[in-house]
Amino acid sequence: MSTPLTAAKGAPADDDAPAPARAPYARIGAGQTLRNSLTLAWRIVMKLKHSPAKLADTALLPIVFLVLFLYVFGGALAGSTHDYLQLLLPGLVAQMAMFATMGLGNSMNEDIHKGVFDRFRSLPVARSAPLIGAVLGDSIRFCTTMAVLTGFGTLLGFRFHNDPLSVLAAYGLAYLFYLSISFLSLLMGLLAPSPEAVQGFTFMWSMPLTFGSSVFMSDTDTMPGWLQGWVDINPVTQLAESARALMLGGPVGDHVWYSLLWVLCITAVAFPLALATYRRRV
Repeated sequence: MSTPLTAAKGAPADDDAPAPARAPYARIGAGQTLRNSLTLAWRIVMKLKHSPAKLADTALLPIVFLVLFLYVFGGALAGSTHDYLQLLLPGLVAQMAMFATMGLGNSMNEDIHKGVFDRFRSLPVARSAPLIGAVLGDSIRFCTTMAVLTGFGTLLGFRFHNDPLSVLAAYGLAYLFYLSISFLSLLMGLLAPSPEAVQGFTFMWSMPLTFGSSVFMSDTDTMPGWLQGWVDINPVTQLAESARALMLGGPVGDHVWYSLLWVLCITAVAFPLALATYRRRV
């Protein structure tokens, strides 16, 4: 009696036999995540290259703030605009590091409504790559803001009084702070129902941080006690005082360490929340 062909090959003769299990997808490692993030960051850079008008606010805002506060408050707070400029510009480095992130959440929200991230879901890329890539690519806003602020401030008479390495450390610390706040901006972009609502959400938390700080004046003795307490723990205050010490010289104290601690805390909270929201939203 002949043996069925399937049996001769060792295959199960039962038609109801379970299908072989599908091999699990390979886990995406840190190297591929970095490559995916850099690719998506280059996409952001190309968008800004072909739409340079999107950088107009980034280039004009530091000039507006510098001129406005210097010539409105300079004489009253420091006796002269030249003396106040030495105090103001390092403080604006801290403020502009935060304001440079505002366009990030709006761009994220626009991409979601246009269906861009629906295409990312079908690609074998790391789930965190669109967020990391957006932050890295949008760093061009930070660089543009700092270049305009420093260049225009130098034209008005600002001078560094510390060694180049300390000055670079001040801008490096500001960039780390920018990165941490960027994830908050992305979170606002993911939560907002429309691009128009992103700006409102962003201003609600950015205004108390920037204006309730020592950005515009280092002496807070004239403030009420409750406001002084807020200014003292404010991360923007810590960054502004760190930038002043690193750019102008003088004791740094614990401001740099507090700034780094704030960077770590904000990133540790904002990035996981943004990633979880992104997975639910997209």
